[in-house]
Formats: sequence, structure tokens, C-alpha cells
Amino acid sequence: MDPQMLMASRAHWLINLVQSALLLGVMALVAWVALTSVLGFWSSLFVIAVALLGLVAAQDVPRKLLLSAYHAEPLTPQNAPELVAAIAELARRGGLPKPPKLYRIPSPLPNAFAMGRADDSVVCVTDGLLELLNGRELVGVLAHEVGHVVNRDLWIMGLADAMSRIVSVVSYIGQLLLLINLPLLLSEKAVIPWHLIALLIFSPTLMALVQLGLSRTREYDADRAAVELTGDPDGLISALLKLERRVGRFWEDILLPGRRIPEPSLLRTHPPTEDRIARLRELSANPQVKALSVVGYPQPSRSMPLPRPRFRGYGTYW
Repeated sequence: MDPQMLMASRAHWLINLVQSALLLGVMALVAWVALTSVLGFWSSLFVIAVALLGLVAAQDVPRKLLLSAYHAEPLTPQNAPELVAAIAELARRGGLPKPPKLYRIPSPLPNAFAMGRADDSVVCVTDGLLELLNGRELVGVLAHEVGHVVNRDLWIMGLADAMSRIVSVVSYIGQLLLLINLPLLLSEKAVIPWHLIALLIFSPTLMALVQLGLSRTREYDADRAAVELTGDPDGLISALLKLERRVGRFWEDILLPGRRIPEPSLLRTHPPTEDRIARLRELSANPQVKALSVVGYPQPSRSMPLPRPRFRGYGTYW
């Protein structure tokens, strides 16, 4: 890699690392204040310890549930040799100990997402994505998802999502306790610190906003990682333009949010496409990195009936 590009990449990585650490710190602070205001110090420590243990020990459970819910089918060297070879090369360039496993989802909505950890991850692509993109664009999208795995974004966003959910539960508990004690408050037999009540009411919104900022930071970083892995920003730009045209109009996002997004709710925080494209256009192609593309990949399978699109209780839509 060119020395100037290498320095710019390292500077960008350091800035994003500091920004992500600050955003996670803000989320941790809000979560700690909300927990201790309702549960106390020791109970809060216990809840945090249990949550961290659950996050570490049960990483495979959400992945298996989502793959089953989406009726995901594995892509192998037998049914998709070029796709499997491409993602293996991207994983090698990214320094992953093993390439992510590939799955296809029988959905007409174009999308891709990654799950898991660096040594055991999966990348899912929908039939709609395979129909929409050409080989060069598809490699750009796969490189973006591999970039998430390389940057450990999946664990970071999982931690942020766990903190956000804990704060939401604590907020509901605090508001319930407030309603239970409302007669005492009205009769002035109890005094309550209203600043804590305000925190419990608004903390879920604050956590969601910080989580949005964190996710956008990681998305920009994954875009840069994709360019470093492929040496081809134009492939990803072309894919983003196609996806933007297919996803829908602004009024659809307001009236029917999530209507065309077949992914977990915690992943619905991508930055505006025009901002991502503007940043990608600032990057130049790297001639030292051999460009990747795929020619033959499986066409959509209609062997199983597509489920009727609707919201699910655990935050998915397909």
C-alpha cells in the first residue's frame, strides 16, 4: 500500500477507535446511572456481570435463531464456488483466522449482513441481492461485511445493543415503581428526585441516539476496510447506488419504516447513502491490490415458499 494511503488509513482507524470508545463510554455511563438509581450499587454490578457473561457465552444463540428464522441455506464450494472463493480471499487479506460461512436467504429484498466473531462468523446474502448486483458490486458488498468482522464491529454493536436493552428494561421498572408510589407522592408522604425520573424516561432515547452514532461510525469504517480489501471503491459505490434506488423513496421510510429491510433491528442504523458514497469517492483505487470479481453465482431459489412480510416479536422483518 502507498505510504500516504497507509498513514491516512491508520489515522482514520485511530480516530474511529477513539470515537467508538467515547460513544461506548457514554452508553456505559448512562446504563450505570440508570441501573444504580433503580437497583442500587451491588445489584447493578450483579446485573452487569450476568449480562457480560451472557454476551460472551451465548454468542451463537442469536445467530442460530436468525438463520433459522430467515430459512437460510448454506452456500458451499459445490453450489457457489466463486462466491466461496471470493470471501475466502477477502478473509485472507483481512487476516481472519478462517473465512466466514456463506448463507443465502430466500427473500426478494436486496440485503447482506454478518454475524458472529472473527474466528467463527457468517455472512448472509439475500436472493434479491444476488439478482440485483453484478460480480464486481457483489464482491464490494461482501468485502464490506468482511470488514465488519475484521474490525470486531459485531461484538462492539452487540455490547452496545445489550446495554441499550438493559437500560430500556430498567426504565420500564423505574416508571412502574413511580406509578406504584404515585399515591404517596400525591399525599406528599414521599419525596422523589425528579432528575432521576427524567433520566429513566429519556435514557432509552439517549441510548438509541448514541447507538445510532456508534453504528454509523462502524459503517464508515467497514466501507474503508472494503476498499482496502478489494482496492476498488467504484464497485462498492455502484452497489450502494443500486441498493439506494431499490430500497424505496423517502415517504416509504416515514410511512412504512423497515418495510424493505430484512435484518435485525440493531442493524437498522446505516448512515445516509450519499454520505457513504462521498467518503468512498475520496478514496482512490489501489493498483497493488488485485481486484476481485465473481462471474458465476447461484440464481435465486424458489424451492421454499417465501414468508409473508411482517414484523416479528424479536425485531426482524422479512
